[in-house]
Parts: sequence; C-alpha cells; structure tokens
Amino acid sequence: MTNELAPVVFFGHGKPLYALQNNRFTQAWASLQPALEHARGIVMISAHWYVNGSYATSMASPKTIHDFRGFPPEMYEVNYPAAGSPELAALLANLATSTAIELTDSWGLDHGAWSVLVHALPLANVPIVQLSVDASMAPSDHVELGRVLGELRADGYVIAGSGNVVHNLSYAQFQPDPHPYPWAIEFEAEVRRAIDNRDVEGLSDPNRLSPAAALSIPTPEHYLPLLPVMGALGESDSIEIVVDGIDAASISMLSFISR
Repeated sequence: MTNELAPVVFFGHGKPLYALQNNRFTQAWASLQPALEHARGIVMISAHWYVNGSYATSMASPKTIHDFRGFPPEMYEVNYPAAGSPELAALLANLATSTAIELTDSWGLDHGAWSVLVHALPLANVPIVQLSVDASMAPSDHVELGRVLGELRADGYVIAGSGNVVHNLSYAQFQPDPHPYPWAIEFEAEVRRAIDNRDVEGLSDPNRLSPAAALSIPTPEHYLPLLPVMGALGESDSIEIVVDGIDAASISMLSFISR
C-alpha cells in the first residue's frame, strides 16, 4: 500500500482528432504524466461505453477501438498498447456496489480513453481497465460508485473519467475559432463552481445548477463520467483545473486532477 492516495482525474476529451494534435488541451493532458506514470493501474470511465449495465474489461491486452467514422486514415492507425489488468478487474468485480460489476473481454479502450491517454501517458506503461457508464443507474448511484472506487486509490489505482461537462454536437461548429454559445459558457462556469465547492448534490441534478443544462447536456453520457470522479475524491483532496474553455462552440474541455 502506498503512503499517498493515487490521483483522481477528469478529462474533457473533445474531438478524437486531438489524439494526433498539439494544442493547449493536449498540452494540459500531457502535463499530468508525472502524476499518473507511477500508478499501479487506472480505472477509466469513458462516455463512449454507455450501456445498460456495469462492465469492466478483464483482458490482459485490451484492443484499441476506433469507434468513429469519417476521420482521416491516420486516426484508424492509432494503436494504444497499454496492458490491461486482470488483477484490477477482479478487484472491481468484488467491490460492494449497488450494481454488480461484470467482467468482459468484448470491449477494449475506446477513443474516450486513448485519445487523452496518448498525451497523458504516451509510453502506455500503466495498465488500464475500462469501466462502462451504466445508463440504468441514477445519478446518485454514479456518485456512490465513485465513493467505492475511491477505496482503490490507497493501493495506487487512479480513478479517471473521460467525457465533457458541456457536449452538444447538434450545435457544434468545427470551423477555426468559433464563438462559444453563451449557454455553454454559463453552464461550464456553473459546473466549475460546483466542482470547486464539492457540490456533488448539485452536480447530480444539473438542471438545478442552471437552465443552460438543457442545451449543454441534451444527452447524459458525456456528463455522467464526472459523477463517479467526484464521488472518488477524498476530504483532503485539493482540485486543480488543468484546462477549461469551450471548443467547437458547444463542447467543454474542462479537465482536472486531485492533488
């Protein structure tokens, strides 16, 4: 057992193409390498594995999943060769959670995971177990799951979520430097304030935070990975926002780590 708790991280992952690019967002993710590279393993909760059920990858060598269409050929050539961790997967399966976590070898690492990890851990030298976002769970259950996952931090396991606290592709604008929508700016600011204040109750009911929630998170899958991350935080953790801002007019890149 380590003397210090392993970090908790939330990545606002944004565009898949950022896996191949260098900008202020990817540089912020890269700055996390010293905090992550000595972890025993990472539990990665990605918005792109949104299913009815709680599942964890159990294989020793998870495949790199290219779960998108219409991108340049080099995107489909990306391989993130991190090992899995059957040991960590077994720990997840044995956690006392309200919904049992089932092990599976039918998934891998989707782009919500590897598009940020190629920057944060470019050597792919930390084992990764991906955990699904269970669509059947209430927001409070996602927070409680995080509290249970947080117990693994004492043994050197990082708890990470990858999503976006504002994510509305219907309004996204992909030309250079589009002006963010006011509702996107407002909601990111309210979420950031709630994170700073550890207002887990407010984050669990985002419509209470701001009317801008309706446009900011029209579907829940990119928002929900935030909740177990907040649940995994300990009382003594400080929170460092490593980057924020609205990309493509309607996608929040807010990312943070516990210190």
